[in-house]
Amino acid sequence: MIAAITAEVRKLSTTRLWWVLGASLAVAVAFMVAVIVFSFTFADELGMSGSSDVEASGFDPRTLATMVYSLPVSFGYVFPAILGAIAITGEYRHRTIDTTLLMEPRRSRLIAAKLIAIVPFGLAYGLVAMVTGVLVGAGGLALAGEETFLDDPSMWGSIAMGVVALTVWAVVGVGLGAALPNQVIVIVILVGWTQLVEPILRLAFGFIEPLQGASAYLPGAAGDAMVGASFYSAMDSGDLLAPWAGFAVLLTYGLIASAVGWVRMTRRDVS
Repeated sequence: MIAAITAEVRKLSTTRLWWVLGASLAVAVAFMVAVIVFSFTFADELGMSGSSDVEASGFDPRTLATMVYSLPVSFGYVFPAILGAIAITGEYRHRTIDTTLLMEPRRSRLIAAKLIAIVPFGLAYGLVAMVTGVLVGAGGLALAGEETFLDDPSMWGSIAMGVVALTVWAVVGVGLGAALPNQVIVIVILVGWTQLVEPILRLAFGFIEPLQGASAYLPGAAGDAMVGASFYSAMDSGDLLAPWAGFAVLLTYGLIASAVGWVRMTRRDVS
């Protein structure tokens, strides 16, 4: 098993893809956090509703800071998910799956090795995203005269959970790639779902009282729950689960997708 995991780690680390995606993640997070912080903290200067209006609605300074630090999870989780998906769909796209299965014919072990091997990459993505988000977010809050709450240990706990959430998203990506081995299709689904479909569903569910609880079980919402705040929940898109409940829900998505992929690999020829 160790040899299989080592081989999977080398497959990813010896290509440029992982660090190109990681750099893209950092740039995307920096841009999104800067835009959101600017729009909230400089609302008066922009002629928008001021911070007093936000506070009057229950959006206190601590909630604002937590929401800002959760942005890398809310908007950046597509990057580790794509890397995880490519870790297995790339085998099918470049026809290296045949050689891989010759070296490790036990397909359940192969999927397990890929799930484990993606963890350090997901952890690296989580660290890059959260560090970038905290630096840009705290800088923007401080510039606007808002509290950063970085002296609060519980805030660092939320930030650490953000790293865990993005790591789990890499595992989810592997599971989805196992279930849908067509690389183009899986990337289109991931981008479409994370950037369009789920945000629309979460916003829509927030206005439909019977469905507000259901939105908390969507995968993106489960990841946000691990941090304890979300841009979407701040916009009245429903409540979030408890952090560890969110972790369990998100991990379940990845395990279910992996189980589907295992069934698919064991019952169909890869040729």
